[in-house]
Amino acid sequence: MARSLWNGSISFGLVNIPINLISATEPHRVGFHEFEQGTKNRIHYRRVAGSSDREVPWEKIEKGFEVAKDRYVVLTDEEIEAAEPQKSHTVDIERFVPLAEIDPVNWDKTYYVAPDSEAAAKAYGLLRQAMQQQSRVAIGRFVMRTKEYVVCVRPLENILALQTMYFPDEVRSTKDLALVPHKANVGKQELALASQLIDAMAGHWDPSAYEDTFKQRVMELVHKKDKGEEIAVTPPTAEKGKVVDLMEALKATLAGAKSGKATPARAGSARRSTAVRPDTRARPASQRKPAKRRAAR
Repeated sequence: MARSLWNGSISFGLVNIPINLISATEPHRVGFHEFEQGTKNRIHYRRVAGSSDREVPWEKIEKGFEVAKDRYVVLTDEEIEAAEPQKSHTVDIERFVPLAEIDPVNWDKTYYVAPDSEAAAKAYGLLRQAMQQQSRVAIGRFVMRTKEYVVCVRPLENILALQTMYFPDEVRSTKDLALVPHKANVGKQELALASQLIDAMAGHWDPSAYEDTFKQRVMELVHKKDKGEEIAVTPPTAEKGKVVDLMEALKATLAGAKSGKATPARAGSARRSTAVRPDTRARPASQRKPAKRRAAR
């Protein structure tokens, strides 16, 4: 059973509901160790002072903030601790808002919320049902591990979920990005065909239909090499971008969708299934950024 990462209470008005938070996700990404090429010597990273090759112990390391190029303000641990938010064991609800008003770009991490006792279960269930009935979610704040979060507490199936959210200054504004022309000339026929295509490919969200194919291919390679089998690597052929007739492309895609044929994206995934992706190959150390090392699960 997953363990609780935080325990406290949800508070709104005079209502206080004791709860526990359990992480809703468990990443299973592939992780690699690093070795010197041609040997079994593990690569290790050390904390080394820039002016010497001397390794620095943790207790001798200070934190600094760059206020100008090559000019830093060093803060002590005590000074940083004084700036940390006051520890709390309460998720303080400030308002209830329609879920549709929150764009998913604001979501960070998801936790399951569980009542910490039978006595708290009734108030917990009442809050979930009331929000579900009104199609609203709770927005509040809480502190976990010395960091303050803005959170959304929402009904999820028969429980409550808590989403930590990014602060406004952490979400990039689309106005600052020159992604597409502001005035794209879209014809009525093109729009009608695109709408038909969306209708033809419409369905319901089924998470079980999506698997980590990269992880599967890597683990197949690992098992084969572990058995001493020889691996034939076929570099993927890079497809050049083509300028296509939008109407013809829409018509062809719509015809394929109606006939039940695989979409180009799915077909492309199948073509790549036997190839090793370029970014999985070993690169010179000078071109690689140090990364956290995780064992493959």
